[in-house]
Amino acid sequence: MAAVCCFQLKLNPTSSSSKPQSHLRFNPSTFALPSSSYSKSAEPQPLYSSVKSFAPATVANLGPGFDFLGCAVDGIGDYVNLRIDPEVHPGEVSISHISGAGSKLSKNPLWNCAGIAAIAVMKMLKVRSVGLSLSLEKGLPLGSGLGSSAASAAAAAVAVNELFGGPLSPSELVIAGLESEAKVSGYHADNVAPSILGGFVLIRSYDPLELMQLKFPHEKNLFFVLVNPEFEAPTKKMRAALPPEITMSHHVWNCSQAGALVASVLQGDLNGLGKALSSDKIVEPRRAPLIPGMAAVKKAAIDAGAFGCTISGAGPTAVAVTDNEERGREIGERMVEAFMKEGNLKALAMVKQLDRVGARLVSSTPR
Repeated sequence: MAAVCCFQLKLNPTSSSSKPQSHLRFNPSTFALPSSSYSKSAEPQPLYSSVKSFAPATVANLGPGFDFLGCAVDGIGDYVNLRIDPEVHPGEVSISHISGAGSKLSKNPLWNCAGIAAIAVMKMLKVRSVGLSLSLEKGLPLGSGLGSSAASAAAAAVAVNELFGGPLSPSELVIAGLESEAKVSGYHADNVAPSILGGFVLIRSYDPLELMQLKFPHEKNLFFVLVNPEFEAPTKKMRAALPPEITMSHHVWNCSQAGALVASVLQGDLNGLGKALSSDKIVEPRRAPLIPGMAAVKKAAIDAGAFGCTISGAGPTAVAVTDNEERGREIGERMVEAFMKEGNLKALAMVKQLDRVGARLVSSTPR
């Protein structure tokens, strides 16, 4: 009989009020970013009348890295347009427009991930003299497993910060994004941290928050094959499928695979990365059956030459890794076919590279 470890998988809270205040601490000894030179006692003056920002999609978990590992994906994401609006009450945010895949989203800033993050940054900056109007361009589908809510939060946090000259550090923007994630999809940073910081990010601790950037070698080619089926997998439902307890043997196995995954990222070992990414024994086995055809899609990807394949975030997007863009397209075609044949689902395949930059300013209009 296998020994059972008293190891509780945390189903993250959906309200920020349920998390301890110590979550707002940041340990710079782990994540070496310069501390903000901005004096928290003074309100900064806006440098621009309007700005536009972009935040990339993300792949969270990467197999065995549940809730503590994620990476940013180039070329797809969300945009936020932000402007000073004299018709908005000073110190507040209004959402004027939402376009793209976000037609179902609320324009109430207290219930919209972009609005929540924008308000969090305004509170950090102690902005009281101007009101801001925000419009959101959703380039990511909702419930796709590509960090849709995190991208909106990251873009909004960066936009507000840049409007006032960028006084907050990236680490502080992650905290603002976490405020949004906590209310929308749960207190986890494996989407919002890489969306803001770019590249691979490991969350070493949530209490206090400690982040580690993992540098994938620039000379190595890494392509993500992202196949998104016409099927919604709400994060709340997918988290409810997780086991409350796991066996010690599965705990040891997943720890070893996560360690191998991190080592492979740092070494640029695509074969090792793919092998570890495909080897989760805790989360993927519970979620894959909820995504029609997922098992066949994973097999099709690997048979077509992918180094590995797993579920992106909570799903339903499947992600495979390869070192060749053309081969990535072929892998994507086989995965799309498998979704239709075994899951009766239409799907769209994309081949994208690693985003090493993260959320950034796209344009600005001086005052």
